[in-house]
Amino acid sequence: MTFWMAIVLGVVQGVAEFLPISSSGHLSLLQYFFGMEEPDALYNILLHFATLIAVCVVYRQDIAEMVVEFFRGLAALSSRRRERGGPPEARRLVLLLVLGTLPLFLVLPMEGFVEGLGANPVFVSVMLMVTGCVLFLSDRYGGGRKTARTATVKDVLLVGLAQGMATIPGLSRSGTTISAGMALGFDRNFAVRFSFLLSLPAVLGATLLKVVKVAGAGGVDTELLPMYLTGMFIAGVVGYFSISLVKLLADKGKFGSFAYYCWIVGAVALIGSFFYSPAV
Repeated sequence: MTFWMAIVLGVVQGVAEFLPISSSGHLSLLQYFFGMEEPDALYNILLHFATLIAVCVVYRQDIAEMVVEFFRGLAALSSRRRERGGPPEARRLVLLLVLGTLPLFLVLPMEGFVEGLGANPVFVSVMLMVTGCVLFLSDRYGGGRKTARTATVKDVLLVGLAQGMATIPGLSRSGTTISAGMALGFDRNFAVRFSFLLSLPAVLGATLLKVVKVAGAGGVDTELLPMYLTGMFIAGVVGYFSISLVKLLADKGKFGSFAYYCWIVGAVALIGSFFYSPAV
């Protein structure tokens, strides 16, 4: 992997990880049509970690409040105190995020099979167009009033199930989870906030698993660290602005605008896959 390729991958990760256009789908198509090499395991981990940091920066206040309320909740539980009016919103949000993450465990046994689907450009192209349909419908059926105080266990489990389905290459994680939240009656801002906060345990868990695999495979080439750090910085900065853009468009009811992009890219890639054969 060259230095410039590391920069390109950093930009792709920062944009596609948060914009509802599927980072896995784009990476698969870039590898197929342009021969872009797959980033090594460590660099891939670092890119995801950089986007994790971007989410933490954007939602730092929410995360700080959840950490405080988590420990307050433990203290209240140990003392068996009951709070009037129910738990604070931040404490309830912690519980909702935990519940929303549970459906991911259903996907773990199929991880290898799901990753293998990314090698089929026809499948990935079709899934990109499916993502476009999901986004298109989100603006028309979204716009409820549910927040962290009123969202139900069933709601967050369904959003979590949508996140599990979005591990399929070509389906956007952010697009699928935000659209699912809107369809279930989430307030637009809460749907976006819950989706990105829900990515934290998912990305962190996946990152830790991959770190264990990489550590077992051998050491780190220190000569590549400058390239890795540059890609991380780019992915983090681009990711920060990508989150801000999603929040803005969702608030204006224009989240579905990304549908046209997904349809175009998916259709072009689908047609191209029938006429293009990568060099062996």
